[in-house]
Amino acid sequence: MKTDMSYRHLVRLKAGFFLPFFGLLMACAHHPQVRASCDLGIYGNEREIAVVYDREMEPGERTTRYTFVDGRRGVIGDAEAALQCVDGQWQTTPRAALREIQTVETDTVFRSGELNLAGRLIEPVREADHARPLVVFVHGSESTPTVGNSYYPLLLAAQGVSVFVYDKRGTGQSEGSYTQNFELLASDVVAAAAEARRLATGRYERFGLFGGSQGGWVAPLAANRAGAEFLVIGFGLVLSPLEEDAEQVYDELRRAGYGEDVLADARAVTRATGEIVGSHFTSGFEALVEVKARFGGEVWFQSIEGEFTGDILRASETGLRRGVAGDFEDSGVLWRHDPIAVLRTITVPQLWVIAANDTAAPGLVTQERLASLQAEGFPITTALYPNTDHGMVEFEQLPDGSRRYTQFTEGYFRLIADTMLDIRSPPYGRADIRMPIED
Repeated sequence: MKTDMSYRHLVRLKAGFFLPFFGLLMACAHHPQVRASCDLGIYGNEREIAVVYDREMEPGERTTRYTFVDGRRGVIGDAEAALQCVDGQWQTTPRAALREIQTVETDTVFRSGELNLAGRLIEPVREADHARPLVVFVHGSESTPTVGNSYYPLLLAAQGVSVFVYDKRGTGQSEGSYTQNFELLASDVVAAAAEARRLATGRYERFGLFGGSQGGWVAPLAANRAGAEFLVIGFGLVLSPLEEDAEQVYDELRRAGYGEDVLADARAVTRATGEIVGSHFTSGFEALVEVKARFGGEVWFQSIEGEFTGDILRASETGLRRGVAGDFEDSGVLWRHDPIAVLRTITVPQLWVIAANDTAAPGLVTQERLASLQAEGFPITTALYPNTDHGMVEFEQLPDGSRRYTQFTEGYFRLIADTMLDIRSPPYGRADIRMPIED
């Protein structure tokens, strides 16, 4: 889960919702676009539902992709694609025709403080079998627009959920400057919630928020003020951003085979780098000099990356002391944000979906803290998916230690939609689901 505090001369790809899948998408980007007259949109039959959409991976270069509710995804035109256009109609492999699932989209501009933000309400047309929920989609750390550029809302709408999406301030058609200040972003969520309720008046019965990745910090901050009746978080963290960096470092070292002795030393390193970043480059320099002197010759020390620790260790002391006025950028991240204190104020049902092998947002401490809150009686459900990385993407481990990403894990999209619909239809793939502890 990338927070934008990186060395300007480094190219980092850890921003946005689905970092692990980025490599797969880029690898697929060269495939020819074999498409006749089939349109973008939502298509399905009695057995499966798919969303077909365009995605811009490079400026001016768009490819047509698909994602099924069951997690399969790919690029149209790929020889192994599970979806293809035949005689003007989308068909699956083995061949089965899909019909279009209609939605109604309403574009709007709404105010958040002094800013105008651009939003869109997406509503299913078909008669709902269950109480229609309305959900505000709370984005992650990406600096790209959400309206018309995310398939998540369409996957939810395909399952009967009304979804309101909007461009984060400073992106797309929204005014303002891009920021990762959680409190500012939460105020935008509150404004989006009011606009969503206004547009959907009389056409929904339950209202909630969905936050993915960095949205797992923002949505809880907005939940009470927005009047949310439920909260769904995908691959988020119950950690401060400083703790996130530290956990990434420890996770890297564990996967490299290092034991608790090295992890104990690494904790001294992350305390030093965390103090520098958390103080916005005003303190912690002496401690950093000390850990460099103690561990600089160790192999494990040279391999550290984390969210920002690797950048701090490689920077010059002069660059560090110049801080955000010099070689570093800080997009307003609240580095010492306390998510546990926020969650203790929320009494509505919550679902937290966790990727068991998340490299961008390691979830071990998050699981422990959520379990503790469950034990205290908070109405929190957790779902842990094995063999998944950030974004709930499954992977194959390659001999060199890298990962080849395949698909979204089966059951994930159904689970979050069913939670919004207030129904249960297990099993949800391989999820290890822990329900709230009853009094």
